[in-house]
Amino acid sequence: MIVNGASDTVLCRCFPNYLDDPTLDWLCALPAGSISRFQQLAKLFEDHFAGSAIYLYDSDYLNTIKQGQNESLKDYMTRFTKDAISIPDLHPEVHLHAIKSELRPGKFQETIAVSKPKTLAEFREKAKGQIDIEELRQAQKFDKTNYRDKEKVHNSKKNFKLTPRFDSYTQFNAKREDIIKEILNSKLIKPPRKAGTYQDTKHVDKSKYCAFHQKHGHTTDECVVAKDLLERLARQGHIDKYIGGHIQKRTPTSAGNTPSEQPSRGKDKPSSTQYDQPRGIINCISGGGASGGSSNSARKRSFQTIYSVEGAQQDHQLIPQFPQMTFTQADFKSNIQNLDDPVSSQFNWEIY
Repeated sequence: MIVNGASDTVLCRCFPNYLDDPTLDWLCALPAGSISRFQQLAKLFEDHFAGSAIYLYDSDYLNTIKQGQNESLKDYMTRFTKDAISIPDLHPEVHLHAIKSELRPGKFQETIAVSKPKTLAEFREKAKGQIDIEELRQAQKFDKTNYRDKEKVHNSKKNFKLTPRFDSYTQFNAKREDIIKEILNSKLIKPPRKAGTYQDTKHVDKSKYCAFHQKHGHTTDECVVAKDLLERLARQGHIDKYIGGHIQKRTPTSAGNTPSEQPSRGKDKPSSTQYDQPRGIINCISGGGASGGSSNSARKRSFQTIYSVEGAQQDHQLIPQFPQMTFTQADFKSNIQNLDDPVSSQFNWEIY
């Protein structure tokens, strides 16, 4: 409105439209007829609200703006320029003297002391070169930090070792590598995701190959994942054909000798050392009778003869639930002929 040449009357009439709360209350409290010109109203307004005025820095304030110990030259000049702009009528020489004198002690301050720039433009030109050097060093430092972090991650992955999940493992009658290949071909298990595609060719021993992960660096026997997988399949009964050769049967032993130990197939199964020594062994013949010949009538006559000789005509007695079986020397002397029952299989019973 002043630029457009508005009169004092218009200015005084329009000024209250921009006031609110305490400022409007102050204007309404002025005595009627006390204002004749707008400049008078402005002077009264400034004096009354002087405490709310925005503080304007002077040139002396620039001497308090110092470059921090870890502050870059770029950040210092940005902060200094922002405050210098707010100072009205700042002389360029005062500006140059203040910004030079508050630099942090170092190589750039020594460079400025030797070159002695006469204008702000010369100072800014030298400062630009120093800022480029600082940013280059910062970028190199950042790259080194990232490289060290990546090396730490790589080393941690390289030194990472899986822990076996089982306390004991089954002994197989074939190599783990052959078993893994066969069960992969039979679709009993699936290869791990991205098998062979995430191969790290750097620092890898090409002489070692894992059939399960399908990559170099370790063998199938060294692979803890494959070892645990085979053990889980063995305990579930999926690969029994690779275990049969290791299941040992008990054989009669002489006095003082301990029976051969049977390999454990899991931590939940006791070993042979946990059993007591047998008190005796009973040798039995099993497989079906064929006494008297191969025909049914011949076997029937043989059975009737045995029944009559042994006194089968005696009264039948109730058989107890757990009968006691005893043998004497007379049992080895028998007049019965044609005892030609085949020995189909023999078992060793151990009595505990």
